[in-house]
Amino acid sequence: MASKLQEDLSCPVCKDIFKDPVILSCKHSFCNDCLQKYWANKNDLGCPVCKRKSPKECPPVYFELKKRCEAFLQERASEPVCSLHSEKLSVFCVDEQLLLCRYCTDQEAHRNHRFQSVDEAAQDHKKKLEDSLKPLKKKMRAIREVKGKCDQTAEHIRAQAESTARSIKEHFQKLHQFLEEEEAARLVALREEEEQKSQVMKEKIGALSREITALYRTIKDTENELRAGNVSFLQNYRMNK
Repeated sequence: MASKLQEDLSCPVCKDIFKDPVILSCKHSFCNDCLQKYWANKNDLGCPVCKRKSPKECPPVYFELKKRCEAFLQERASEPVCSLHSEKLSVFCVDEQLLLCRYCTDQEAHRNHRFQSVDEAAQDHKKKLEDSLKPLKKKMRAIREVKGKCDQTAEHIRAQAESTARSIKEHFQKLHQFLEEEEAARLVALREEEEQKSQVMKEKIGALSREITALYRTIKDTENELRAGNVSFLQNYRMNK
């Protein structure tokens, strides 16, 4: 892809990337300097490719092509270059798995080695990498499926725990309500029993108190009789008989 692009952006005269490209009426483009030098050696203004004569000695600048060439050169300038020859790394040594420039391939160190273009080598390595991704993606799908089931199980456990917790709370709320009602009922029964027994005891104590009072009076009267003289005692005694 890059070599085809480079070919499209190369001047047919100098075979290098266009510099200040101009376009002729026949739609062929050239570096302005290359075209002027070519015309300087000719008697007419013919196109170096199709020989069609140009009506202008100064053909217009091809701005769109110029922008494309500048972008291509800027991108290529950012690419790494050979440390020995300062050339673009355009060749891949299959035997040593190294990136080389076009001059490195003539070196003794790489004689009889197998070479690929960078694009071809990249395609081969990318295919290998893509192939290695297939089992990984398959494993990822399997793991995600297992994880999905685990997520469902975890959600079921959480929902079940929440449901059980609600049931426990409802059960104990009912139990608390029952115990409170039972407590209240027993306290009422206790108070009623207490009041009943207290009333019985109150009546019994009242009766005993009245009996004590009566006995007290009898005892007092008897003691008074005992303190009286013998005549009075006998008189009262006989009367009380």
